[in-house]
Amino acid sequence: MRRKASLSADRITLKGLRARGRHGVLAAERELGQEFVVDATLFLDTAPAAAGDDLTKTVHYGELAQALAEVVEGEPVQLIETLAQRLADVCLAGELVQRVEVSVHKPAAPIPLPFDDVVVTIERSRA
Repeated sequence: MRRKASLSADRITLKGLRARGRHGVLAAERELGQEFVVDATLFLDTAPAAAGDDLTKTVHYGELAQALAEVVEGEPVQLIETLAQRLADVCLAGELVQRVEVSVHKPAAPIPLPFDDVVVTIERSRA
């Protein structure tokens, strides 16, 4: 009987990735677009990569950043919750990633009051 591998406490974090998207409920948001900021923390075992100094045994964060930006710049959705899920799915597509935490910031959200940011954060795992 094989034991399930325990979840690693190792993580790779990409913070502050900026990309322009057309997400939102309002027509103006979809027409004009706005900047979104993404933070993604990927939980994985980095020991094999470190032991062999081998990029193929970890997550290439440059490629990850490009893939996440393509999601933000891609097909519009109404909710940033939906956008966060799509981003989490991209992160979990890497077979080494056990769990991910994704935050989507919408600093230019159409709120008629002073505010710093709107952030939706989700956590997903391979389950």
